[in-house]
Amino acid sequence: MNQTDSEKYATWVSHSSINDFINCPRLYYYRHVYRDSLTGNKITRIEPSLALGQAVHDVIESISVLPARQRLSISLIKRLEFEWSKISGEKGGFKSKSQEDEYKKRAILMLERISKNPGPIARQAIKIKSPDKLPPRYLISQEENIILCGKIDWLEYLPETESVHIIDFKTGKWDSVGSLQLPIYYLLAVNLQGREVKKASYWYLDREDEPKEEVLPTVKDAEEKVIAIAKRIKLARQLEHFACPKGGCKYCFPYESIAKGKGKKVGESNYQDIYII
Repeated sequence: MNQTDSEKYATWVSHSSINDFINCPRLYYYRHVYRDSLTGNKITRIEPSLALGQAVHDVIESISVLPARQRLSISLIKRLEFEWSKISGEKGGFKSKSQEDEYKKRAILMLERISKNPGPIARQAIKIKSPDKLPPRYLISQEENIILCGKIDWLEYLPETESVHIIDFKTGKWDSVGSLQLPIYYLLAVNLQGREVKKASYWYLDREDEPKEEVLPTVKDAEEKVIAIAKRIKLARQLEHFACPKGGCKYCFPYESIAKGKGKKVGESNYQDIYII
């Protein structure tokens, strides 16, 4: 990894870290600050719904780098077999073969939906590249030294307007309501590539044949919301104060258990130790 000196001392935020902090500051601590005393790695938890999302997103990521005409030349289900092998059994938090089969069937149906209704998948797309192994990012607040980073699932290129369409793929069963995810991706797309952002959508792969367009925020509104939460995160880090407002909740409790040695390590990825409860 290559960080400049200024980046090393900055507060980095992403959709994931902001969402964790909103859910529970203690969860944020365990996922983004805490390090295992033996390995020096961060810790994370895997469970079936997360494993499903990871496998489907990895399949989509694997075709995003291909020319449009080649993306469906190999069956997405065949690609899933390779990605699923990485999270099969305990590695994906599955408690039984029947449970794993149920989740894998859902993944297959999602990818079959894309194959039958490729829409933007079959059209031109662009990638925001990072000059190093770190995620794409920019300095959202010079005064506070806050960096916003993140990786957008898909950027469809719209040739008729020479603009882009942000698409985020959803594998869960519920709509994203009030999430900062698209505003964050909007800011990243505006600041890290030169084309106008024409629209942004969620694609609910378990039930929708095409992306569902959302209302775009203004840059000012999006920045104000992100910076306001980022400043709270920065202060919590400075004070080393990450208390759970409920004294223990569904978000932080599993990670508290892992930190106390009650979890089972099932893998390691990107300087993270992966656990199941």
